[in-house]
Amino acid sequence: MFDKVKELFELKKKADRLKKELEAVIIEVNDVRPIKVKINGAQIVQSIEIDESLLNPAQKNRIQMDLLRSINTAVKKSQQAAANKMKNIPGFNLPGLS
Repeated sequence: MFDKVKELFELKKKADRLKKELEAVIIEVNDVRPIKVKINGAQIVQSIEIDESLLNPAQKNRIQMDLLRSINTAVKKSQQAAANKMKNIPGFNLPGLS
């Protein structure tokens, strides 16, 4: 039983280390040209930059849709980065995470 507790403790340490590493990874997405999104590997949006040409009130719907696409693209790339990091950690190859 002590071995299982020790194993869980080590797994927790690995998970904490991975979380810190993922928080340090910054992914910048500029796929939708007038909008730039920065998100970290822990999937926390760091910043959103909107080109001034989009700040016309008549363009509200376009801005909303472009922003949504940009954020979704950034989150998807962040998830891919997290999955790639987790593949490299021994004992962390859990089903459904890759």
